[in-house]
Amino acid sequence: MAKYSYEFKKQVVDAYLCGEGGYTLLAEKYGIKNRRQVLNWVHYYEQFGDEGLLKSRKNENYSFEFKLHVVELYLSSELSYQEVALSSGINNNAIVCKWVNEYRVAGPDALRPRKKGRKKTLETSTDKNKVLPDNPVSVDTSTEHVKELEDELLKLKIENAFLKELRRLRLEDEAKTRELQESSTASEENSD
Repeated sequence: MAKYSYEFKKQVVDAYLCGEGGYTLLAEKYGIKNRRQVLNWVHYYEQFGDEGLLKSRKNENYSFEFKLHVVELYLSSELSYQEVALSSGINNNAIVCKWVNEYRVAGPDALRPRKKGRKKTLETSTDKNKVLPDNPVSVDTSTEHVKELEDELLKLKIENAFLKELRRLRLEDEAKTRELQESSTASEENSD
C-alpha cells in the first residue's frame, strides 16, 4: 500500500473541497490507485481536521469495553466501517474491520488485551532439581466460569439486538408491501 505525505493528502482534499473534481477524477489526476482513498481522506478531514490526515505514530490502546461497544455498534446498525470509525473517534476504519472479524471468529475474548512478548518458561535451571508433589493443586475456576458466562451473555445480547432489528425491518417491509397492495387494489376498483 502506498504511503502518502500529509502535504499530498491536504492538496488532494483541498482540490476536492474547491470543486476541482470528484473522487474518481482526483484519484486519476493525482495517481491514486483507488477513488475510495480520496473519499476516506475527505471524510477524515471533515471529521478531524488536519489531524485526520496525519499518520498516527502513537499506538492507541483501546479498552475492551470500547472495542466491544464499537463492534456492537457495527453489528447492530447498518453503518459502514468508516461511519462507525468516524462516530467513535477512530481515524482508521481498518481497525474497526479487524475488531469485527476477530469478534466473529473468536467472540469477545478476541478483543481482550493480551500480554506481548515471550511467555516465561516454568522451569529455570534451579527448578529442574526440585521434585513436584504427586497430588495436583486444585485451581479455583469460579472466576473463569463467571467470565465465560459474561461473555456468553454478551453474545446473546448482541444476537438479540440484531434479531430485534431484523424483525423490525421485516415488519416494516411487510407493512409497505401491504400498503402497496391495498393502493393497487383501490386504484383497480376505481378504474372499473
